[in-house]
Amino acid sequence: MNNDTIINTFWEKLGESSFVMVGVPDGPRHSEPMTAFFDRKLGSDVFIFLADDNRLCLALKEGRRDAMLQYVAKSHDFFACISGQMERVVDEATIDRFWNENVAEWFSGGRRDPKLTMLRIRLRDGEMWSSDMSIKGKVKLMLSGELDRDELETQHAQVAMA
Repeated sequence: MNNDTIINTFWEKLGESSFVMVGVPDGPRHSEPMTAFFDRKLGSDVFIFLADDNRLCLALKEGRRDAMLQYVAKSHDFFACISGQMERVVDEATIDRFWNENVAEWFSGGRRDPKLTMLRIRLRDGEMWSSDMSIKGKVKLMLSGELDRDELETQHAQVAMA
């Protein structure tokens, strides 16, 4: 699998399930779950809504821009760990583009909540893994929960996102 194919698979899988773990690699805290929004027309960027007192916003205010995003596909056949740079989004049109009822539930003041913040994470590079079990492996997993290495085909790539 070439790099373009595995990167396209990442975007396809993220479109199916947009939950990611995001953290600051040099921070004292763990990563936390977020919903990633993206539009391929905007490049290799993901956007997240969060409160301005969230640990990611606080890290950004301290001048720490590095972020690490981890992803596991809903089907558990694709995995990614990607580094990037965080920046605060101030463009109202971008915020409006991704605003929806699910996001609104997290902010008591709605779209005008004073704590509402959107971050853009400009994805740089990472590692991605794609796996596919054989038919025999799938049946064996359902029956015994144990797999042999030859029943799982795995592909791995180090990729540059931009």
